[in-house]
Amino acid sequence: MFSKVKAFWDESRQEFKRVNWPTFSEATRLTTIVIVFSLAIALLLGVLDSGFTYLLGKFINV
Repeated sequence: MFSKVKAFWDESRQEFKRVNWPTFSEATRLTTIVIVFSLAIALLLGVLDSGFTYLLGKFINV
């Protein structure tokens, strides 16, 4: 059992050495893109929610 765990950790360590990690500037740029995209989607969903709430209120109070 312990030999399998040790083999797993050894293989994981070797795999991490092969990973092509992004540079700091790439990570910063991609993080900024994700944050901006998330805020844009949140704004769009907020506008749609407000619009549908308004329309539903008008429809119910006819």
